[in-house]
Amino acid sequence: MKGAGLQHRLVARAGSGMLSLFTLLFFIALIAPIVVVVIVSFSPDEAISVPISGISLRWYHRLWEYRPFVDSLLTSLYLALSASLIAILIAVPAAIGVGRSRGRLATALTTFLLAPIAIPALVIGLSLLYFLSSIGIGVSFVALLIAHTVVSVPYVMRTTLATYKNTHASYREAASVLGANSWQTFRHVTLPLIAPGIFAGALFSVLVSLDNLGVSYFFGTANVSTLPVVMLSYLQNQFDPAIAAVSTVQMAITIVLLLIVEKTYGLRALTTQ
Repeated sequence: MKGAGLQHRLVARAGSGMLSLFTLLFFIALIAPIVVVVIVSFSPDEAISVPISGISLRWYHRLWEYRPFVDSLLTSLYLALSASLIAILIAVPAAIGVGRSRGRLATALTTFLLAPIAIPALVIGLSLLYFLSSIGIGVSFVALLIAHTVVSVPYVMRTTLATYKNTHASYREAASVLGANSWQTFRHVTLPLIAPGIFAGALFSVLVSLDNLGVSYFFGTANVSTLPVVMLSYLQNQFDPAIAAVSTVQMAITIVLLLIVEKTYGLRALTTQ
């Protein structure tokens, strides 16, 4: 019996050790390319190579000198924030509406609004290109904004709906008993309760918009293009550490946004909704 127990413990420890090793290797494979990109962005060399021969901010100066990078970054930021705002105006009322209903129509509406998550970006972009062209909206910032809003709505919808369903109806009922009308109940009770879900959805939509290539590729013009599209065009002509530098800037923006979330609501609070 003792021998069987010892053997069982050894097998359990070996399994735990293998799992830990696999987890470590997985995170190394996940993080190593990111670390390499950041390191290469500080290279003084003309071409991408590892290890680098020194430390330099040459390619970050290149970003500022190459105006398409700066202009497209500003366009991407403005586009992401605008699309997220419009997505909030669409998704929040829809989430509250379907959250209160249990009918088939509510289920169908939820499926429809969440569908862009499951549809490939290239399919959405090509479909919207034909549709917007048919109604007289050609490639422009307006078309980009519509396309990014379509992609952003599901993220705000999903987090807001999940948060709303986790709130207790007793709070709203108490507000009604105390004499609050529908608008006052929404403003002072419902909105504060679902604010973390709205904030999380808006954050996800901003990050997805900043990194979106499949949809943006169809609607960019010579004067209005997003950063991923400009990066792709740049790579077609030259392959230098400037791409690593602009990628590092993108990652820095993402980290800043996550820090803002952590300071505002806390990532734990958002993930436990």
